[in-house]
Amino acid sequence: MRAIVISEAGGPEVLQLHERPTPRPGPGEVSVDVRAAGVNFFDVGVRRGRTAEMPGIEGAGVVRETGEGVHEFAPGDRVAWLTLETQASYAEQIVLPVANVVAVPDAIDDETAAAVLLQGLTAHHHSTVCHPVQPGDITLVHAAAGGVGLLLTQMIKARGGIVIGLVSRPEKAEIAIAAGADHVVVSTGDAFVGAVQELTGGEGVHAVFDGAGGPTFSASLQVLRTHGTMVFYGPLIGDVPTIAMNEIPRSTRLTYGTLPDHVRTHEELAAHAAELFALVERGELVVRIGGRYPLAEAARAHADIESRTTTGKLLLIP
Repeated sequence: MRAIVISEAGGPEVLQLHERPTPRPGPGEVSVDVRAAGVNFFDVGVRRGRTAEMPGIEGAGVVRETGEGVHEFAPGDRVAWLTLETQASYAEQIVLPVANVVAVPDAIDDETAAAVLLQGLTAHHHSTVCHPVQPGDITLVHAAAGGVGLLLTQMIKARGGIVIGLVSRPEKAEIAIAAGADHVVVSTGDAFVGAVQELTGGEGVHAVFDGAGGPTFSASLQVLRTHGTMVFYGPLIGDVPTIAMNEIPRSTRLTYGTLPDHVRTHEELAAHAAELFALVERGELVVRIGGRYPLAEAARAHADIESRTTTGKLLLIP
């Protein structure tokens, strides 16, 4: 089978297509024919540091073979997966522990299943746990036309919140508005502070969801109102910010939301995934596929996601 291998730490060009032995499942595992694999900034961090030989932490496909003791799935079942501790989804086949696998409903297509799991669960965690959005809450969503941003916007609106979407280019504004954003600010770096303060009458927002990395961290703190919540989740794509406790303004609550805290068990993964799939089935959550790439063009997908010109979710199609 063919798979993308990271030859060395570096730029997108180090992602190379290789022939690999077809993996066989062991006890408690399933092998899956990959139909679609998600491309994430997490994968960019893995590639830059070569922390794994094969990238890719999510995808969707069809069970090919089951290992000893597996009763939850059978060959032919459609599944999706999330493997936060191991990688290898950029491939034609993958072996997975059943603890990382969930069933995909018939009404959800493979691409949607592959696109919604990681970013959907991230958005769900941020809007229900890190800052449980209440009706009337004014929020600032960074990268509102990106994969997480689009899903987060829809979830905030479903909970009765107000969204100020931050986008880097004018052509992305329409996409954020279509997802439900009440206002859109076009800005790069920290230039959004004045616009957000004007939109909130100087009061600031109840919560900021900042996945943009270190460069925007201080500015995000500035636009929070008293007792506002800063949900930060972007250190992989920027310098990790440091701050002294006495520099945190207005009794701000600061949280670094990480997905493993939201899906600590297979039961939590299955329950949250089922909730996401149900939202999609009801039309309450629309998943935007921003780009589809053949497996051999993984390097181009990485170059595109790093360029900040993409919107929605990028997928590799083996």
